[in-house]
Amino acid sequence: MSRERAQALLIDLDGVLRRWDPAPMIAVEVEYGLKPAALLETAMSWDIYRPAVAGEITDAEWMRLVASRLPLPDDKATEAVARWQSYRGEPDPDALAFVREVRAGGRKVGLATNATDRLRPDLEALGLAGEVDVVISSWELKVHKPAPEFFARSCELIGMAPERVLFVDDDDRVVRGARAAGLSAYRWTGPQHVAYLRKALDLPE
Repeated sequence: MSRERAQALLIDLDGVLRRWDPAPMIAVEVEYGLKPAALLETAMSWDIYRPAVAGEITDAEWMRLVASRLPLPDDKATEAVARWQSYRGEPDPDALAFVREVRAGGRKVGLATNATDRLRPDLEALGLAGEVDVVISSWELKVHKPAPEFFARSCELIGMAPERVLFVDDDDRVVRGARAAGLSAYRWTGPQHVAYLRKALDLPE
């Protein structure tokens, strides 16, 4: 028996709807004599990243922890992190065009992302706040992807049963988690998937 087509889309932010140019980040590391990717690797250390996206600490507290781990004097570390954080990425035009098409086709779109309390200001600054029907943040839910509770709450917030929701993310673990929670899920690697995703949402050609 074929499953019903999805009637709503949940889409990830980083790596899907927002893309990052590595150049501004590399420039900061070069300027402060840090090894390549030192800032990102430090920030993504699980013991400080997890509480930042689980709503246990603020973004500012997370960045203070990142600064404290850099091999720099305190003032320089704080300065380097602030400079690194001043670049907030940019909307991916292909993913944004797809989101607009989905909404124009009468389907709800939710942004469902692991994030800190900086998410909503970032969306405003990037011009993305009005591009989705609902913003679902791990920081606000106090649970992060790929926990089953994250997907259950996301479906509640978009007002659809899991089997009627398509989840698009760039992380394999999250895609597997969404499928385990009963959603259709697809890994985004670029706009070449759009024709397939359009069919999955039963959008008119």
